[in-house]
Amino acid sequence: MKPAAWNKALWSILGIAVLLRLAAAFYLGNTVVALPGTFDQLSYHNLALRVLDGHGFTFGEPWWPATPAGEPTAHWSYLYTYFLVAVYWLFGPHPLAARLVQVVIVGVLHPYLAYVLGRELFNEVTGLVAAGITAVYLYFIYYAAALMTEPFYITAILLSLLLAVRLARSAGEETGRGRILALQLGLALGAAILLRQLFLLMVPLIYLWIWWPARKRQVVNLLLTTAVVGLMILPATLYNARRFDSFVLLNTNAGFAFFWGNNPIYGYEFQPILNQDETSYGELIPVELRSLDEAALDRELLKRGLQFVVEDPGRYLILSLSRIPPYFMFWPSAESSLISNLARLGSFTITLPFMVLGLFQALKRRPSLSSPLVLMLLLALGYTGVHVLIWTLIRYRLPVDGVMVIFAAYALVNLVGWPRIAALVSQPLPNGLGD
Repeated sequence: MKPAAWNKALWSILGIAVLLRLAAAFYLGNTVVALPGTFDQLSYHNLALRVLDGHGFTFGEPWWPATPAGEPTAHWSYLYTYFLVAVYWLFGPHPLAARLVQVVIVGVLHPYLAYVLGRELFNEVTGLVAAGITAVYLYFIYYAAALMTEPFYITAILLSLLLAVRLARSAGEETGRGRILALQLGLALGAAILLRQLFLLMVPLIYLWIWWPARKRQVVNLLLTTAVVGLMILPATLYNARRFDSFVLLNTNAGFAFFWGNNPIYGYEFQPILNQDETSYGELIPVELRSLDEAALDRELLKRGLQFVVEDPGRYLILSLSRIPPYFMFWPSAESSLISNLARLGSFTITLPFMVLGLFQALKRRPSLSSPLVLMLLLALGYTGVHVLIWTLIRYRLPVDGVMVIFAAYALVNLVGWPRIAALVSQPLPNGLGD
């Protein structure tokens, strides 16, 4: 196979990915409005403007989830807010500028990481197909242009998985390479955690998979990775301690999510978004708690949420199971907007059968516990399990989609036949542009 042809194909895919995401950026434009699934971008945009104006991490009016005007908030990712602050400082407070910078970065990195992971797990052809699926996956295109953590978060997760695979494979190699990979893994994990603290729950699964085959040979590396992650988290923790006079590791959102996600108001059937005309999330917060600052309120709501579970574990179990269908929703819905239905049909609906088939084909190979396939499966199952137990939204599944497109690519390669794909890729381009 000609390397030049493969490189040309990869660069073409990356170019298509960037162009499609640029189109999404211009579609969303230079204003920030609450389009389906992107309400959080209103918060990040306004928070960045407040930081630029010297008001720090506060809002100028009462804000979601229950933050009074002018009071400190740690509900939102500090890292992503500072990204917006940097772009607005350089180019002015123009959301389109942030969208354009963002889509170019993730438009290149996201499909490229899918390519490298597909190549590491299976073969070159699968990597190329995985990059192609990622490039045109409508959910990824849509959220790449939204001023939210999703695009960078998914990219950081894929980078973390790639570095974890390489660190595990370095166990029998020179010590220096392992140390460098451990440092790089710490940076990638730290970025993912700073974008969304929930990923902390996935770190033990990644560590266990790295440590298990090599045992003692990876202990120092994992300690080094942990030190890097800790150093990245420390500034936010110290900042929170100064603002709230209490310990807040990163963000004040776990308690809110668990309290709202398991509130008795649902009964036995979860609703991803409550009908705001009937009941608002703010109204569910007990009156006696509303005077607490955000950090104290988050802790108290977590206690109340756990009490819901203790008081009726049967209801919690059924409620958790009811979160599975909306998490894996692949069908159009009259309750969804046109853009939501189109994004769903143009991504998860089409690829889901291939994801399942590819996973089945990969498992038929009977991978060992040290196989990277097991790491991907651990991440997908663990991440899904956390959201099934707490709160489910379709966009919360997107990191799992980012992993599963690799299995979808593997299935497509097996169905079509890799020699045919290889021959197609190596064909000269029209008008004499080929080799």
